[in-house]
Amino acid sequence: MCFSATANFVDSGALGAVGIATLTKVKHRRELLFASLPTLFAVHQLIEGFVWLGLDGVLSAKVAHNFGAAFVLCAQGLLPFLMPLSVMLFEQTRARRRAMMPFVILGGLLALYMLWGLTVYPLRVSVDRNGIVYVNDATNKTWVAALYIIATCGSLFFSEIFMMVAFGLENLVILLVFIDVKRYAGTSVWCAYAALASVTVLVYFLESAENRPFRYIEAL
Repeated sequence: MCFSATANFVDSGALGAVGIATLTKVKHRRELLFASLPTLFAVHQLIEGFVWLGLDGVLSAKVAHNFGAAFVLCAQGLLPFLMPLSVMLFEQTRARRRAMMPFVILGGLLALYMLWGLTVYPLRVSVDRNGIVYVNDATNKTWVAALYIIATCGSLFFSEIFMMVAFGLENLVILLVFIDVKRYAGTSVWCAYAALASVTVLVYFLESAENRPFRYIEAL
């Protein structure tokens, strides 16, 4: 978990390096979105660095709120859509991609709900026990958290690629542990999550270099 703007900025730089290394290993356009996840995590950490600067008084409270809204949208809205979509695009066969489509749809609907919640209800951003707490009356609900986990991890378990299934299990364990231990600041617990996820993605692209690109059946 990141405890300061400096920690977020350092983490963002490290994840950016991982992201660039991962993107250099892409061999097919269908791999691009999944390979872009570490870069997305890097940008996400950069955003929260500015939230810290706003909360610390270095920048204005408006900056903290606006960047906080962007952070929540990325964490709670974009990821549950982009994760299953990236995995579905990566998969070789129509049957597997069709099996993953419900998770993409769920993630898309969840993203729309998050956008609606952030638009209609005020977002409250504060510091509690060295962590940033993001509170929105529409999005801070147990059922949202449950759907988030399903959308983010579900499609990975339908993959024919062992590393993807292992990545799904890693995601599931990390999310459940963080929600249990740091529920009050669950959205902000992204440094450790992003780092582990990014390294896993890079390792996969490095180890699978000889087996890619796959012979994709292009149609859904």
